[in-house]
Amino acid sequence: MGKGRITIPTDAGFVEETKKIIEQWGADAVRDCDGTTLPENASSLAEKVYNTYFVIRGDYDWAIANKEEWQHLYLISNFNTATGKVLHIRLMDGYFDQQVRPDFASDPKKYWEVIDRTTGRLLSADEWEFDEASGTVTLKNAQAFHDYTVSFLAISLWDPVHMYNSITNGWTERKHIMYDPFYPKTSSYIREHLEKWCDENTETNVVRFTTFLYQFSLVFNDKGKERNVNWFGYTMAVSPRMLDAFEEKYGYKMRAEYLVNAGYYDSSFLVPSKEYLDYMNFIEEFVTDTVRDLVKITHEKKKEAMMFLGDCWIGCEPYGDKFATLGLDAIVGSVGGGVTVRMLSDIEGVKYREGRMLPYFFPDTFFEGNEEAAVDELNRNWMTARRAMLRNPLDRIGFGGYLALAAKFPKFMARATEICEEFRVLYDNVKGKSPKDFVTVGFLNAWGKKRSWMCFMVAHELWYQQIYSYQGILEALSGLPVKVEFLSFEDIRGGVPKGIDVILNAGEAGTAWSGGKYWLDEEIVTSVRKFVYEGGGFIGVGEPTAIEANGKFFQLRDVLGVDKEIGFTLSEDKYNIESEKSHFITADVAEKPAYGEGMKNIYAMNGTKVLDIRFDAGHMRKVNVGEVKMAVNEYGKGRAFYTAGLPYSFENARLLYRALLYTAGKEDCVEKAFSTNIMTDCGYYADKDIYAVVNNSPKPQKTEVYSIEGKKISLNLEGGQLVWLNGSEFGKKEK
Repeated sequence: MGKGRITIPTDAGFVEETKKIIEQWGADAVRDCDGTTLPENASSLAEKVYNTYFVIRGDYDWAIANKEEWQHLYLISNFNTATGKVLHIRLMDGYFDQQVRPDFASDPKKYWEVIDRTTGRLLSADEWEFDEASGTVTLKNAQAFHDYTVSFLAISLWDPVHMYNSITNGWTERKHIMYDPFYPKTSSYIREHLEKWCDENTETNVVRFTTFLYQFSLVFNDKGKERNVNWFGYTMAVSPRMLDAFEEKYGYKMRAEYLVNAGYYDSSFLVPSKEYLDYMNFIEEFVTDTVRDLVKITHEKKKEAMMFLGDCWIGCEPYGDKFATLGLDAIVGSVGGGVTVRMLSDIEGVKYREGRMLPYFFPDTFFEGNEEAAVDELNRNWMTARRAMLRNPLDRIGFGGYLALAAKFPKFMARATEICEEFRVLYDNVKGKSPKDFVTVGFLNAWGKKRSWMCFMVAHELWYQQIYSYQGILEALSGLPVKVEFLSFEDIRGGVPKGIDVILNAGEAGTAWSGGKYWLDEEIVTSVRKFVYEGGGFIGVGEPTAIEANGKFFQLRDVLGVDKEIGFTLSEDKYNIESEKSHFITADVAEKPAYGEGMKNIYAMNGTKVLDIRFDAGHMRKVNVGEVKMAVNEYGKGRAFYTAGLPYSFENARLLYRALLYTAGKEDCVEKAFSTNIMTDCGYYADKDIYAVVNNSPKPQKTEVYSIEGKKISLNLEGGQLVWLNGSEFGKKEK
């Protein structure tokens, strides 16, 4: 049994038991958890002692004494339809009055906006009045049967994360109120308080900032349930003082509409506007300057600074151009699967990266009679994360919650012991090595590098019906032997960067992921066409390159070989409805691949090879029928592949890998460092001439594994097993 790279929770009432578990798991760090306190002698338990620190909340008395520096957010009222000239709009309808209230003190005529949502017209300030007593805005000359909204600044009364836990878990401590360091007193206070806290917490040597200055958008409805959740949202990083400073710096007013977007808010699914990108940069600059000071104080107190990637992380973009200047020692985040592993492990500018594994040690999982379910969740979490770690591992893993609950489950504790040891071996074999990449894929979207491994997310890695068919692409990529670069449309304006083998574009039409208006840009369209024509690859999923214009819906339908029928070309007969019986891409695919939510009304152009097409059995003809689900197309020297959706599965991960090899023109690489069974993966590390072969399923599997030279060996793997092979072992008898 090794030691190190493992963090476990503890508390003052579980010290002796913690010592035993530290020994059992080989842990070298302890942390506090929600609602607990560290033991007084925590430093005697482990080398590292993490302690949660809140920068802008937690001091109730200070917050109450400085109400003028509470944090703000922008909200939009419900849509209200006028039936006559007078319209009263109640601002708080649908909002939780314990979380927010309208800020009537900060000149509503300056910072609020009333918009006719039928025409899009911004009403002038003299066309409406507000009344604080009733919490309403009144229009005296509304247009009948037009609908209207009010975008208003609100004061944050209760930190939403603390509020959620208080409501859900019955916490009784005083409310955490968020104070704003953009104001002078709070700016001084947060620095002074950190110094004092560091001096008082001598046992702590890692300050786990949770997180820094501004919460991601998290707003509750009038029932105390979540109403608007945007893990990337900046609508809670706003205040009158900020808006004034922005206008002074940029020379134009940061309108409320630039953040609320008619109720869409600042969803990362929207193609970002120039104004919004300017505001993000403005917030990032302020947050960066402030966090640098906090990190400097932490280091002066001989402690490490660790950032939790969640809660108040807004303005501290880990893939932004300012992150590396913060001086942070570490970053930690929750691990839901391969995507979140890579989201953490690919971050640069810190000394180490840590993932908090599942399940969380909370009563909703650790209750009598539920041990098997807890073990199953642990195994699923580890096996999905492990695929990605074999490409780029985290530096540490850990757990959160109440250790006393987990300790009651001996099978769980034993399995966690095995995982901790397997992680250490994996890390030693893989970290700092160069896993073999057979293809470099450019993941093209409107955000580019800034949203690396964050595409299609809404609330971290939470499942949504509308996005799982796209999230599966990233989950598959996270563990495939390919290099992934996240490209913006601006990155390819002058040509696709050298080294890219395949461009991948996916998402619903009009979204930032598909690209929307960017596909009307001559430079961008011709850049991609030229790239493919000269031998590059292109993969489209869902509605790639989609915007209705120029007689087509997919602007690169000539490259893709498919388009979507939106009703305008029904008069054009479509005869390409025969599918290929076999193809390199579908060699490992069952009869009916899964496309998730899929995409309707896709048809193939003449000359395109259809790999899968679905028919309605009741309407069989030889023309104008069927919906294409997969197709390939030749374009000059290059190739394109289209699929209607790609939810994550072992089968779809293999299909995507083969599609990448095919479009890159590298089919001859398929039997190099390759495992034939789709339930398994193989990675090769030339630095040590070793192979990792992993069974991603809980059941035993038999597979044939090819070396980098194409030599073959047969393996029998137990459920979930990871084996390491030396290059010299290939050619020997079955293992």
